[in-house]
Amino acid sequence: MPDVLIQLLFDVIAGALVLGVFALSPVFMIWMERKVSGRMQSRLGPMEVGGWHGWLQTIADGVKLFLKEDIIPRDADALLHRLAPVIVVLASFLCFLVVPFGNRLIAQDLNIGLLYILAISSVTVIGIVTAGWGSNNKYALLGGMRSAAQLVSYEIPRGLSVLGVIMIAGTLQMGQIVEKQAFVPFIILQPLGFLLFLISSIAETNRVPFDLPEAESELVAGFHTEYSGMKFAFFFVAEYCNMLLACAMGTVLFLGGGNEPLTPLLFGKQFLPPLFWFFVKTYVLVFVFMWVRWTLPRLRVDRLMDFGWKFLIPWAFANIILTGLVILMVNG
Repeated sequence: MPDVLIQLLFDVIAGALVLGVFALSPVFMIWMERKVSGRMQSRLGPMEVGGWHGWLQTIADGVKLFLKEDIIPRDADALLHRLAPVIVVLASFLCFLVVPFGNRLIAQDLNIGLLYILAISSVTVIGIVTAGWGSNNKYALLGGMRSAAQLVSYEIPRGLSVLGVIMIAGTLQMGQIVEKQAFVPFIILQPLGFLLFLISSIAETNRVPFDLPEAESELVAGFHTEYSGMKFAFFFVAEYCNMLLACAMGTVLFLGGGNEPLTPLLFGKQFLPPLFWFFVKTYVLVFVFMWVRWTLPRLRVDRLMDFGWKFLIPWAFANIILTGLVILMVNG
């Protein structure tokens, strides 16, 4: 078979894998969050639909949203109202194309993969602001403006927090960053960077305690107040895809990706497939995201901004300086 066809076949399979993960993971994550929240609140969570622990509840909710009427407010900008959820979902999907799920199990291993993710994930806020403006609703507009301000405040420490990893790995290529962690994950070398990345990622995904753009007690439902049916489902799915992306990035950058913990160092080989370890580590971080959501209260807007600009950014710069000094000392 010609090399061109082999490469094309590989790209199609990789794209199908990414699409499958993108489509199916939110279904499981929504069910998982309901069970986690129920456990933390001494409840059972969904138990009826599908039999065992209500595992089909999310599918039932998806069918319900699919059958709901798609309403566009009379004074809304119909084009922007339709376009916003597509932008949000598409931005989430495109980021997964450069995430290495295992050894060479990646759709496109770009030499600027990390920069690509940071750039494309920022496009999400364009869809959110578009939803706020196009809905012609004051609550939706305030939610969109809050989202833009929050992105500016937390995209900076998020980008700075991964600079330590880039300095140690010497590359922006996601696959090579995983290879550099074959024996020692970067969370050992960059604990402060990992903590800053985790906090910034929670804020970037608009999760509690940073869910100001869609604060129900203040803005009804925030930027998707005027959305119903499948358009609302698009925003809902995009939120969980963004959370999965943030956790996948944390796994690749700090937890060694699909590398098995300790066994390569002790035995020189890996016993379980990288894909298994990638999803185990990713879903551990997903659980942390859910744990934080159902444990902490929502921040006030001014404190949200202060925390990003006055706390996270200075510590991110301190982490970069400290990493540079250590590298300088080690290299002599």
